[in-house]
Formats: sequence, structure tokens, C-alpha cells
Amino acid sequence: MNAIPTDLEGEIVRLKKARNAVLLAHFYQESEIQDLADFVEDSLGLARKAQATQADVIVFAGVHFMAETAKILNPSKKVVIPDLEAGCSLADSCPPEAFSRFKAQHPDHLVISYINCTAAIKAMSDIICTSSNAEKIVAQLPRDQPIIFAPDKNLGAYLVKKLNRPMLLWNGTCIVHEIFSEKKIVQLKVQHPQAKVIAHPECEARVLQHADFIGSTSKLLQFVQQDPAPEFIVVTEAGILHQMSKQSPEKKLIPAPPDGNCACNECPHMKRNTLEKLYLCLRDLQPEITMPEEQRLAALKPMLRMFEMTDGNSFSPRPSPTTKP
Repeated sequence: MNAIPTDLEGEIVRLKKARNAVLLAHFYQESEIQDLADFVEDSLGLARKAQATQADVIVFAGVHFMAETAKILNPSKKVVIPDLEAGCSLADSCPPEAFSRFKAQHPDHLVISYINCTAAIKAMSDIICTSSNAEKIVAQLPRDQPIIFAPDKNLGAYLVKKLNRPMLLWNGTCIVHEIFSEKKIVQLKVQHPQAKVIAHPECEARVLQHADFIGSTSKLLQFVQQDPAPEFIVVTEAGILHQMSKQSPEKKLIPAPPDGNCACNECPHMKRNTLEKLYLCLRDLQPEITMPEEQRLAALKPMLRMFEMTDGNSFSPRPSPTTKP
């Protein structure tokens, strides 16, 4: 077995060029991986970059469902991920068999699935959304159209309240965004009276009620850049702090603490990806993401609907089985 080189960063840069590979990284990746990436984005941004790339190889420094999304959009390209076991607690909370039964019980409902789900769930969906565009997508649908929103109940509940739009919610959550301590956030607000609280909508409602701004990871990043406040209490995965610090070095960033004394405000799945695994991934072009073509095509349709609706094109939902022609 070949030895691991001492200059991992240099070898990764060399291999990217040799493989004609693009490295996509999520905001929650380790800082050294973010710094090597060609693009660092949230889920919507990464989906767009994957859709537009001319590279032969897509290396996805993120979690499994993100790499699956890249493959759905790029069937002819090789898509690899540093650690095949980099999963997602939210995606895992929505098993395909159970969701299929749930969907069958509500045949008149349109299924909107948050992009943080498996390819199998995407294939059962009508529209995909991200935290960046979920509000815009739901707002475009007729108010009398029943909706199933999956898998994140917290993001769904946020949309229900924000849009005054009833939806049937799947009972799924993200372990990171569920763990933030409301009590500790309130204590931080007292200790830092000039700080603004910014939070991701995957957080529980009891935490979101204390937020001055709620938005996706990219929108949180923009808010810190544009808002004049000197301090921010950041209620999302701590990996975003690296980009926030780079873009707004003069701002004081305070990561929201979890319940207990663990490092639970960091996603253990995202952190499975390391520089060494990234190097091996580029060297061997493994592990590779694959899926049945039938599933890929089924998952592609709601992804394309997402892009259409996000870019302002109209969309008429399919007639429900109970609708008469």
C-alpha cells in the first residue's frame, strides 16, 4: 500500500488537476477542506454547482445524500465522496419503506421533500426544496393543495407558521439542530447584549423564538456580512464559523452551546471527511456513488421542479388521484 504523502494539501491540488476534478464542500466541513475546495456552498448552491460543472469527476466533501444529489444531476460523471459512511441523521430519520406507506395513506397530498434526504425519498417526491428556497416553493402552490413536508419537522413547522399554511409533517430531525440549549442561548444573550442571535430553521421552535434572524447557512453568512452588529450568537453547525470569520474578521462570533458538555454543535457525519480520506478519494477515485437508473430518473424530476420554481418559472402540480378530469 502506498504511503500517505506528508504534503496532503499539495497532493490534493495536484490530483484535482490531473483528474479534472471539481471539489465541492459544504459549509460544515473542516476548515482545511473548505480552504481546498473549488466551491463552498449550502445545499442549494452545491446542487447548482454540481448541475453546471464541466469537470469529469465530482468530489463531494459533504454527506452521502449530497453526493447522491450530484450523481442524480450528473449521470455520466464519476461522483466520489471521501467517506461513504458520512451519513445524515435527518436523512436516516425517513426510511423509504415507512415513508412509502405514509405517502400511500395520503394520496391527495403533494410531497415536498427537503434536500436532506436519500435518493429513494427524492424519487417518491414531487418537489425538492432546500432551506434557502423552501419558503418560496411552498408559497407558489395553491392554498387548497394538501402537502406532505418531509423529512424535517422543524423546518416544516417553521414554514407552517411563517406562511400560515397547514402541512402534514414527517417526524424527522437533525441531531445537531435539535441539541441547542434554549437556556444557554438566553444566558449568552444576557452576557452579550450587543449580540444578535442568528439561527437555522432546522432548530426547534423554542430556540427560533429567540432569533433576530432565521435563514439557511448561506443566508446566515450574508446576514453577518451585511448587518452592523458587532457580535453574533450563531445557532447552527459550527463549521459555518470558518467562512464567517474569513468574510467578516472584525465580527465576534459565538457558537451556540448544546445541551450538556459535548461537542454536539458539530455534525459527526460531516466531520468523518478528513484530508487523508480526501487524498485517497482523489487518488483511487473511490468510494464512488452509484444508483439504479430508474431511481435516478425518478429523483431527477422533483430536483428539476425545484430549479424551475426557484428561478421563477410557474409550476402546476399534478392532479391528485381523487381529482376528476
